Amino acid sequence: MYKENKQITIFSNPAHFMGAKLDPENRWVKISQMIPWDEIEEKYKENFSKKIGRPAKPVRMALGSHLIKEKFCLSDEETVELITESPYLQYFLGLEQFESKAPFEASMMTWFRKRLTPAMIAEVNQYVIRSGRKPEKGGKGGGQSGNGPEEGAAAKIEEKQNKGTMIVDATCVPSDIRFPTDVSLLSEAREKSEQLIDALHKKTKASGVRKPRTYRKKARKEYLRFARNRNPKKADIRKAIRKQLSYLGRNLKTIAAMGEENLTEKQRNLLETLRTLYEQQKEMFENRTHAVADRIVSIHSPFVRPIVRGKTNAPVEFGAKVAISLVDGYAIVEHLSWDAFNEATTLIDSIERYREREGFYPERILADKIYRTRELISFCKANGIKMSGPKLGRPPKDQEEYRKQCLVERSEVGERNAVEGEFGTGKRRYSLDRLSTRLRESSEVQIHLIFLSMNIWKRLRSFSAQFLELLLWALKWPQNSKRLLFQ
Repeated sequence: MYKENKQITIFSNPAHFMGAKLDPENRWVKISQMIPWDEIEEKYKENFSKKIGRPAKPVRMALGSHLIKEKFCLSDEETVELITESPYLQYFLGLEQFESKAPFEASMMTWFRKRLTPAMIAEVNQYVIRSGRKPEKGGKGGGQSGNGPEEGAAAKIEEKQNKGTMIVDATCVPSDIRFPTDVSLLSEAREKSEQLIDALHKKTKASGVRKPRTYRKKARKEYLRFARNRNPKKADIRKAIRKQLSYLGRNLKTIAAMGEENLTEKQRNLLETLRTLYEQQKEMFENRTHAVADRIVSIHSPFVRPIVRGKTNAPVEFGAKVAISLVDGYAIVEHLSWDAFNEATTLIDSIERYREREGFYPERILADKIYRTRELISFCKANGIKMSGPKLGRPPKDQEEYRKQCLVERSEVGERNAVEGEFGTGKRRYSLDRLSTRLRESSEVQIHLIFLSMNIWKRLRSFSAQFLELLLWALKWPQNSKRLLFQ
């Protein structure tokens, strides 16, 4: 039997859609209670002046919209469309009631990223991590249960002991840029220089000055001829680089002669990038090398640097390098840089920050081989920290002891894989594999937002697991159900 069920129209009874009650068990309702909106508001409003003007959007709308964006890996436009369609997302952003129109324009997302700072997001991240941990028995907040001086001294000794496990590792966060080659970069720089010449000529056109020659059609034709060659030889590559260098150098001299002071600030920054790129490419061409300090690989994002990772599918990635620590399953950004760095040099700072947060050093550190330097091993040994990995020197002669040592090392390697899983989740389920932002500050904010979003959803899953565990505990021992109700 089939019963026909027609969809009612919005115009017949809009109360079925506009007046619907929100479920308090909805995930977005729960997440809205995890974030300290009032504390962030105090720091967020420091970005604005006290002069009379149009009121800015609240921080809950700024941060909440980007958490939605990172969760679903959407563009700015699609994020606003999704918020417009969902009453739960509008409640998450702090709206008093459901509105059928967009609460803000998609272009406001760019301003939100400029106003949010990595320090502000890191503070929210710490709050989420602290609230997501299980309270320890006899831990902080429980007070000293003993009355005698011996018990008080024992508690102080206990506080000084190392606790917890910190897993550390680093990865590259690629930016959404075209794969850079010398010829394509020079061709793009030449086109940008031609645009600057057109802008300067437009300002001096009234004075009757003739437009300088740029040979743009000839240069474009030569570049396309090279680009169509699927397997160019080294001689063909050097010939194409030499020609594009000559065109770009000629245009830069023309811009200097026309008077670069007539350019806007944005155009002058672009001109400075073009000059730096020209000098780097010229140096590599003359020295027959492919490496130079602070090499520019993107004209629109000149801060992006090549990061050599040694992976099979991508030996070189272009983006930021991020070192994180994983504590109780929650990720913390320890160091972020656009230049390549040795992650072992950041470990001591990470350990000291762990001590500032927790009040003691970690008991164990699970890290890769690159972290096992003599300096770090000595530092950990002096502070009672056990670092994973084989001990320095020859293995023990006792075969049973050596077998136990190998089992422990294998177990620690399995535990360390948790940080690799965190990177995998960020790059497959979130946008950690390709940053869509173009500015340096916006890219750094997006990286912190990704890890914050991952921690928030982990906090939500752990909250549900704790509630289920408590419910099963009450069902297993019915005599405890009364205690559960009164707690």
